[in-house]
Amino acid sequence: MSAITQNLLQIKNNLPEHVTLVTVSKTKPVPDLMEAYEAGQRIFGENKIQEMADKHEQMPKDIQWHMIGHVQSNKVKFMAPFVSLIHGVDSLKLLQEINKQALKNNRIIDCLLQIYIAEEESKFGLDENELNELLSSAEFKEMKNIRILGLMGMATFTEDQNQIKKEFTHLKSIFDSIKEKEGMQNISTISMGMSGDYKLAIECGSTMVRIGSSIFGGR
Repeated sequence: MSAITQNLLQIKNNLPEHVTLVTVSKTKPVPDLMEAYEAGQRIFGENKIQEMADKHEQMPKDIQWHMIGHVQSNKVKFMAPFVSLIHGVDSLKLLQEINKQALKNNRIIDCLLQIYIAEEESKFGLDENELNELLSSAEFKEMKNIRILGLMGMATFTEDQNQIKKEFTHLKSIFDSIKEKEGMQNISTISMGMSGDYKLAIECGSTMVRIGSSIFGGR
C-alpha cells in the first residue's frame, strides 16, 4: 500500500461520519491524485482554476472538484462548466459573476461564503457586517443560479491552539446566527480546518476539512 493510500485511509477512518474530506491536491501531479482516487477519494480541492481545469480534463468524471483558493472574477468562466463547490466567495461582485457563468452553463453552482476570522492581513473574506449586508441585499435575492451551502474560514497560522479555537468558535457562531435568517435554513456546511488543525476544527463544529500535506506529504 502506498504512503498516499495509507495516509488517506487513516484520516478517513478517523473522521466522524458527518465530516466531509476535501483532499487538497494543488501542485500535486495527476498520478498522485489517481492513487487517492483508486483508494476511494472523490473530492479534490485546488487553488488555481487553470490547474483544476487541466486535471478535470485528464481525470475520471465522477470527481467533485472544489475551488478552495482565492477566486478572480475573470477566471470563473473556466471552471463554471464543472466545478462542484466554490469555497472562497468573498464579495457580492464575485457571487454575481458565478451566477452569470452558471446561467450560461445551465447550472446551479454551490458556494460557500468566506468569512474573515484570522488575525492576519493576508487572509481574504467578509466580516460579519459585510456578510449580513450581502445576505439581505436585493441583488443577492435575485440570483437564481447559485446556492449558498454554508461558510468557510481559515484560522491564523499560529501554534496558539487557544487562538485557533477562538477563531473557529467565532465562525461557528456566525454560521448558527445566519441559519436563523429567512431562506437560509438549508445551509449545512462549515469548511474549516486543514492538516495542522482539522481535529480542533471538528471539535468546534466543522463539517468539511481540507487536508493536503497529511495525505500527499509536504510541498
